[in-house]
Amino acid sequence: MPLKSIHALHDIPKNLLETPIGDLLAYHNLEAPFKSYTNAQLLIAMCMDNRKFLRIPDRFAFIIRTGGANLRYSEFKVSYAVAIGGIKHIALIGHTHCGMVNLSARKADFIEGLIKNGGWTYERALQHFQNFAPFFEIDNEIDFTLSEARRLRQKYPNVNTLPMLYKVEDNLIYMIEE
Repeated sequence: MPLKSIHALHDIPKNLLETPIGDLLAYHNLEAPFKSYTNAQLLIAMCMDNRKFLRIPDRFAFIIRTGGANLRYSEFKVSYAVAIGGIKHIALIGHTHCGMVNLSARKADFIEGLIKNGGWTYERALQHFQNFAPFFEIDNEIDFTLSEARRLRQKYPNVNTLPMLYKVEDNLIYMIEE
C-alpha cells in the first residue's frame, strides 16, 4: 500500500482540511500553531511504543495507546469516547518497526525478560506468552492498521476512521492510501 506524505498544507486532502484529522496532520507534521481546546476533537489510537511522540495541543484528543494500535481489547474505551466524548473522528496510527510484528520470534526474550524483570517462573511466563501472544501479534504494520480501520468503520459507521503510519525514521505521520 502506498503512503501519502504530508509536507505542506496542500498535501492534506481537501476533504480532511478543517477536520480534526487535518488539524492533527498540520500540528504534527507541519508544526502548525496550536488552537485552544476545551473538549477532545478526535480519538487517536496508536501503539504503546516509546519512540513515538505526537505534537498536538492540550485537550485536543483522547489517546489510547496499545500494542500495535490494536483496539480489539479497548473497544469500551472507544465506545466511551464516541458516546460520551462525542468523537466523530479516529486517527488509527500504526508505526514502522513495531514490536508486535513477528512477536513469536521474540518468545525466548519475552520469557527471559519476565523471569528476570518480573520475577516470574519459566512455566508461568511461557503460559502467559502462549495464551496472549496470538491475540496481539501482527503480520505487517500497514496491513494490520488497514484491517483494524475497516473493522472500526463497521462497528462505528458514523465515525470517520483513517489509517495512518508513523515512521520512526523521520517522526512524521503518513496517510495510508487505501
